[in-house]
Amino acid sequence: MNEFIKKSVQSLSAYVPGEQPFGAEVIKLNTNENPYPPSPCVAEVLARAATESLRLYPDPTSRGVREVVAQLHRCEPEQVIVGNGSDEILALCIRAFVERGGGSVGYFDPSYSLYPVLCAIEEVETRPVELGPDFEWAMPDSYAASLFFITSPNAPTGIQYPKPVIEKFCKTFPGVVVMDEAYVDFAREDAIDLATTLDRVLVTRTLSKSYSLAGIRLGYAVGPRPLIEALNKIKDIYNVDRLAQEIARAALSDPEYMRGISDRIKATREHTANALRKRGFTVFPSEANFLWVKPPGIGAQELFETLRSGGIIVRHFPGLRTGDYLRISIGSDVEMDRLLQAIDQIGMHHL
Repeated sequence: MNEFIKKSVQSLSAYVPGEQPFGAEVIKLNTNENPYPPSPCVAEVLARAATESLRLYPDPTSRGVREVVAQLHRCEPEQVIVGNGSDEILALCIRAFVERGGGSVGYFDPSYSLYPVLCAIEEVETRPVELGPDFEWAMPDSYAASLFFITSPNAPTGIQYPKPVIEKFCKTFPGVVVMDEAYVDFAREDAIDLATTLDRVLVTRTLSKSYSLAGIRLGYAVGPRPLIEALNKIKDIYNVDRLAQEIARAALSDPEYMRGISDRIKATREHTANALRKRGFTVFPSEANFLWVKPPGIGAQELFETLRSGGIIVRHFPGLRTGDYLRISIGSDVEMDRLLQAIDQIGMHHL
């Protein structure tokens, strides 16, 4: 049957999502989900949700969500597009801004491993920029591409590059820059003003992390009207369902709650980072809701497998640049204490 499948699809290495265990009692620290529930406003929406309305199509433009986002970021609703997760918007950007047979897409290496998959689907060239030994960023001379994804803070490292460096790049890069700010609510600063003031910069956000809404799959982008209009031309007609729009409006209307749980996660992040450093781990400075660490005296894969056998799941990315490290999502204080206890028990045998 392979003759009926496009060659590009046959050769495609699909994106590998983090493990989602079912039925097991585990501590899940592998997919950067928020350990705390969403805003109480979300529960109110669910309690009053009218099943009668579900027979109707949702608003194809997500107007209500766009209005709340515009208020948050001091822009016009016409500068906002809402997607089925920010992943949909990333895919739309490649389709809208990169010509097949001549265009190219840049991104950090390592970074979000979905980018090369999206490029392979659209059959466009990739031009990854390898980060330095400590995952520092420096652009090669005479670099050019049609589109560049800046993941800030970066994944899987959690590093956020200085805003002046990002701004200079955005102003000098010849193509479109997409700032992927999935984790920015856990960071010291953001770049949303670049999307509202520069003519070739978009910022994407998601409600999956800081708003505790990974289950509804909703993201958005802010940017100049011509770019947003281009994305609207090619998106699915009804790309965000009716209930997801209502939930998103409620959550986005309660930013104080989001900031409260984000501050709590940041405090847990710093406590855990210091505790791991005391145990000999190399811990990179994180501006996200996870830590990028290198364990001492034991290989990252071995530690990953040992923790997993004990009911604690973290993330290991095999590969030359990433294989020596683990990405650990920040859970609740109790979950992180359990992780440290497990590491201490493993340490008696290995360190």
